[in-house]
Amino acid sequence: MLGPVILAASRSDRMRRLISAAPVTKQVVDRFIPGETVDDIVPIVENLTGRGLELTMDVVGEDITTPEQATAARDAYLSLIDRLKELDLGERVEMSVKLSMFGQALPGGHELALANVRPVVEAAAAIGTTVTLDAEDHTTLDSMFAIHEELRKDFPQTGCVIQAYLFRTEADARRLAASGSRVRLVKGAYKEPAEVAHQQKHEIDRAYVRILRTLMDGEGYPMIGSHDPRLISIAQELARKAGRKLDEYEFQMLYGIRSEEHLRLAAEGHRMRVYTAYGTDWYGYFMRRLAEKPANLRFFVRSMITKG
Repeated sequence: MLGPVILAASRSDRMRRLISAAPVTKQVVDRFIPGETVDDIVPIVENLTGRGLELTMDVVGEDITTPEQATAARDAYLSLIDRLKELDLGERVEMSVKLSMFGQALPGGHELALANVRPVVEAAAAIGTTVTLDAEDHTTLDSMFAIHEELRKDFPQTGCVIQAYLFRTEADARRLAASGSRVRLVKGAYKEPAEVAHQQKHEIDRAYVRILRTLMDGEGYPMIGSHDPRLISIAQELARKAGRKLDEYEFQMLYGIRSEEHLRLAAEGHRMRVYTAYGTDWYGYFMRRLAEKPANLRFFVRSMITKG
């Protein structure tokens, strides 16, 4: 039951100051967020792609309070795309974006987010890659899906994320599976009320499998966002039953978590994409990683005790 507590802390300025000031924090954060700038991250990208992995890149930062910050977020992604072009890695590395970072929560936020994300999607397409719209809390999803639908008119490869713990997601999956889009399925990492989301792990796991079956049986391209060995095995079996080839779906896992499993799946011929975040505004992203898995929290606490 620590997950909801940690998610609440992710919104706390007091906790942000406390954790940011802890001497060991940077060392632990580096496990999940291996750099602050594009220059920091280039060696990571080259290393991972050189080992047969693919990536999706996330420039962290969601607490946008002005249109100028949203524009800066857009420009950060455009700079990333320029570097990927220089490295000739467009076909191996895509982008993940949170629309809150593009101004979605500001006045007129829907239109602002669409205006800011479209140049990123256009630039990504120009170098042979694409963008996936990350899911955030349930109040933002109607806007996210509407922007996704609008972008796909010109860039049908644009992906989106759906979250197994939300009651609405089974219907969303049926709609998206029929549309040929790219869909990443995750369990969900925001604090959601009981009236909109499953609260128990076993309920979320069962929903995940039901939704994944829908995606595998559909016409889209499923992206399995999970580190759970049981769900990975189930995904492989569902893909086999659906008659999917190895290049007709992919696995996605976070940088710094189960890295040997990344390499194992790639060695077996699976498409394995590593979700790799970078940037200075790491706090919210980091706290959700702690909330998602007890082992992450234990790792952080143990590091603070032994190194702090």
